Amino acid sequence: MSKSGYELRAGLLGQAENILVARYHSLRHEVEFAIQSNAIPAKDAKWPSYPTMDEIISQAEILLAFVNNKG
Repeated sequence: MSKSGYELRAGLLGQAENILVARYHSLRHEVEFAIQSNAIPAKDAKWPSYPTMDEIISQAEILLAFVNNKG
């Protein structure tokens, strides 16, 4: 059974969120490791920001463009 357009878009939003949240956690772990290994002082750490809804939608649009690419 094929999925409706709504189900496909909802799935892409979920995938986009997962991609961005995984990237966030990866960057956060990099900063934590740098602090723990004394590579940078904690006060100088540049913490990543959690993905916003706009960023998630933008990522979903990128995924949708890829899916719709017939080339």
